[in-house]
Amino acid sequence: MVPVIGVGAGGHTKVLLDILRSWPDFNVIGLLDADALHVGQFVLGCPILGDDSLLPQLAREQCGLVFFLGVGSVAATTKRRRIWERTTATGIPPISRIVAPSAVVSPAAILGRGTVVLPGAIVNAGAQLGENVIVNSRAVVEHDCAVGDHTHIATGACLSGGVRVGSDSLIGAGSVVRQYISIGNNAVVGAGACAVRDVPDGSVVVGVPARALQK
Repeated sequence: MVPVIGVGAGGHTKVLLDILRSWPDFNVIGLLDADALHVGQFVLGCPILGDDSLLPQLAREQCGLVFFLGVGSVAATTKRRRIWERTTATGIPPISRIVAPSAVVSPAAILGRGTVVLPGAIVNAGAQLGENVIVNSRAVVEHDCAVGDHTHIATGACLSGGVRVGSDSLIGAGSVVRQYISIGNNAVVGAGACAVRDVPDGSVVVGVPARALQK
């Protein structure tokens, strides 16, 4: 069996553990969490072993070890990028992809390393997803979309056909992005928003139609 470690024990962890338990060839040996108060606790029966300082030791002791990220994002996804980069720097690779049994992923879609597609989500033909992307529950990534590394397509969000989304961005829960719109790097489309114009790098847009959030 392939040993698996979960890095960053967030709320996202429970969903991924649920999926991985249906994979007989994978064995989740434990979780890592930066909060020392959580060490010794359990998430769905899986122990929290310590923080990511344990990664080099685990890499030596567990032949063929792979990891998944248990951290989602509620704002920008830079935290997930940092954890990803620290973990891959140890030489431990991510699980190539995690796709829930109830998700629909076209054979003609491309998923980058460590990307996860959660229950009820759809990724259609011609879509290209980068590394460490989350397509959350019941989200839709339509045909010919391109999504950059470390981006989170949140619960129930919909990218219409041909949308481009940069890296480290968040498409908020229940939001809609009109076809052929471009969303920049480090951008946020707020929950429930409808993006009908391109969104520049680093921008936050909210509302229907989506407009830049006034700071």
